[in-house]
Amino acid sequence: MSDDLRRVTELDRLIHEPARLLILTLLSTVESADFLFLKRETGLTTGNLSSHLSKLEDANYVEIQKTFKGKLPLTVCKLTATGQKAFGKYRQQLKNFMDKTS
Repeated sequence: MSDDLRRVTELDRLIHEPARLLILTLLSTVESADFLFLKRETGLTTGNLSSHLSKLEDANYVEIQKTFKGKLPLTVCKLTATGQKAFGKYRQQLKNFMDKTS
C-alpha cells in the first residue's frame, strides 16, 4: 500500500465517527443550530446527540450555549474556529484519499 493510501489513518477519528461527522456537516452550513434542529436532522436520540455534542465540545470543535426562550430551555450549538479548521482539514484529507483511490 502506498504512503498516500496509508494517510487515511491520519483522519481525525473524532470527526470520522458517522454521527459526529453528520453533526459537524450540519453545523458547517449554518451560523448556529438548536438542539431540536440537530436531533431532527440527524435522527439521533436525545441521549446519543447529547453524548456526541459533549465529545465535540470537549475537543473545542463545538460551542454549546444553554439559555432559555421564555420559560423553555434552549440549547444552541455552533462550530468553533478550531472546529472549522479541523473539519476543513478532515474534508481535504478525505478528498485527497478519494482522489488517490479513484
